Amino acid sequence: MHLQESGEMYLETILILSKEKPSVRAIDIGEYMHFSKPSVSRAVGLLKNGGLITVDTDGHICLTGTGRKIAEKIYTRHTVLTEVLTALGVPSEIAAADACKIEHDISDETFTALCRHMERYK
Repeated sequence: MHLQESGEMYLETILILSKEKPSVRAIDIGEYMHFSKPSVSRAVGLLKNGGLITVDTDGHICLTGTGRKIAEKIYTRHTVLTEVLTALGVPSEIAAADACKIEHDISDETFTALCRHMERYK
């Protein structure tokens, strides 16, 4: 399944919030991402229809196995890319913002090479 960048961002946000909170609701996602209720509602509907999340009757949102796999991949990319950029001397706030842009477009091959490189020089 090919997911657009915005869908990946929502999944990553749900993963991050689920690590911080016992349950995640649409309002939590909107506050975290600074998005409007209609935007979040539309995205939640698309992710639910795509089988990437479930929403129970109380509005609690959970990642499915597939959704979690995608979210963890994006989160790992974000974390590693931030670390790489920071190691290169980029200020942490800028490194995190740039990593957020790169994480969606970098190929698996390039990301794997970056990980190998970072392991070699740690």
